[in-house]
Amino acid sequence: MGTVTIGVSIAVPEPHGSELQQLRAGFGDAAAHGIPTHVTLLPPTEVDEASLPAVEAHLAEVAAAGRAFPMRLSGTGTFRPVSPVVFVRIVEGAEACTELQQLVRDPAGPAARELQFPYHPHVTVAHGIDEAAMDRAFEDLACYEAEWPCTGFALYEQDADGVWRKLREFPFGGSVVPPQNGRMERGSVPIR
Repeated sequence: MGTVTIGVSIAVPEPHGSELQQLRAGFGDAAAHGIPTHVTLLPPTEVDEASLPAVEAHLAEVAAAGRAFPMRLSGTGTFRPVSPVVFVRIVEGAEACTELQQLVRDPAGPAARELQFPYHPHVTVAHGIDEAAMDRAFEDLACYEAEWPCTGFALYEQDADGVWRKLREFPFGGSVVPPQNGRMERGSVPIR
């Protein structure tokens, strides 16, 4: 077995996820179609493939202790000039995302990871494109709004083609949900 590149994130649900992905592609971001619209909890991290079961067990424990929380996006921000990124701001749910990513990256756990920059939850809508397109993304989405209940997160793997594919979802709570990959998984009851 070799190594794999994994990431953990909160998916932006439909119709918002596809809408933001199409807008990102429209700004000229070539990576848009290979990256589902998300809020990062664990950035791209290389791990031994043999450690994936331990990572999944750790994430299941984090999710089992978690509770749904409201997420609301509003307006834009940027990390320029430090990093060539324009993003949609998280105005509700940021604190919960921050706590969650700390649990995911627990230094004693199998997904331990130091960050290159301080954690700042956001939804990327432009990355590494020309400045005029970055400015357009910043301006065009300045009034963007979306909200939903965050009910869990997912583990992704980046394939050799650079596309991120979901390996497993981790709903908050503790009831059993039907498997997507033939295995029973821990999960939460739906929010009512």
